[in-house]
Amino acid sequence: MKKVAIVGYHGDGGLCSDGQGIKTTIITNELIQIYGVDQIKIVNTFNWRKNPLSLILKCLIAMMTCDNIIFLTDENGVKVFPKFFVLLKTLFHRKVHYYVVGGWLTDFVKKNTNIKKYIMKLDAIYVELKSMERDLKEQGFVNINYVNKFRRITPISKESIIKYDKPPYKLCTFSRVFREKGIEESIEAISKINDKYSDVIFDLDIYGKIDENYKKRFNSIMNDQPKYIKYCGVVDFDRSTETLKNYFALLFPTYYKSEGYPNTFVDAFSAGLPVIATDFRYNAEIINSGIDGIIYSLNDQGALENILDTIYHNPDMINDMKIKCISRCMEFRPEKAIEVVVNNLV
Repeated sequence: MKKVAIVGYHGDGGLCSDGQGIKTTIITNELIQIYGVDQIKIVNTFNWRKNPLSLILKCLIAMMTCDNIIFLTDENGVKVFPKFFVLLKTLFHRKVHYYVVGGWLTDFVKKNTNIKKYIMKLDAIYVELKSMERDLKEQGFVNINYVNKFRRITPISKESIIKYDKPPYKLCTFSRVFREKGIEESIEAISKINDKYSDVIFDLDIYGKIDENYKKRFNSIMNDQPKYIKYCGVVDFDRSTETLKNYFALLFPTYYKSEGYPNTFVDAFSAGLPVIATDFRYNAEIINSGIDGIIYSLNDQGALENILDTIYHNPDMINDMKIKCISRCMEFRPEKAIEVVVNNLV
């Protein structure tokens, strides 16, 4: 009998760059390190909707051969998996754990009480934000566990921090590429500043996998951009620090409804990179505005442009934050965080 089966998106064979795939990989690697590879069974949910019978069979085998099931899923999958696993849990008497990726669950269960009752029957639910834990407990959940964001990541040394004192200041985005991540807002704000001063004050490099539904629009937008705005492709998550360390700051003007605790923030902090983000969802809970980043109002249309104008005239405002960003990395050490999960396993 294996110790744990991890049911989630384990990748499609290419570079791992999306939040769900990264989180699934991180949890899998940590549990392998604790229990050994022979005690961990992997069930990949990649493209499960194209062949649901195959996934059902794999989950049945996992239930028969493992003491614990940990599943990770998105908002669409949560409409199916909790009910399915509660049924299997009743039949096979295994412990079932749900590791939440993103920040959408609190709102979702308020609107979907029929699914909420199944989630409440799971043995443990893990969330990465204190406010999510608080909100779900207020809704009656007793199986909620707060797990601090964790990842084995080596920050750059303080000596290797790159400080900028003149243009062009290199900025980047580092997330999936689609409209709600604020890609177009980033492009617009930088274009306006550069036009205002008739000079290349800021460069923008865009990293991440382009959403299929956004690809046509994104390519059309990029065809009209000057050289200081460019798409740089996908970077595997274990090379993020090396890539980001050369930048001035990271832009995160998101209004994506499912935003939780972005892996991008961990990437940025490890590279000594302050984050300039909207006050959307949980960003202000994570970013200490004025210390390791800047939070601005999503409702203020000119806010990002004004911030860029300010840091152009006062680059030390960003430079002084870089050391504080690296200091945040101590929070992400996995040893203590993974104990919360381990203590719930039979």
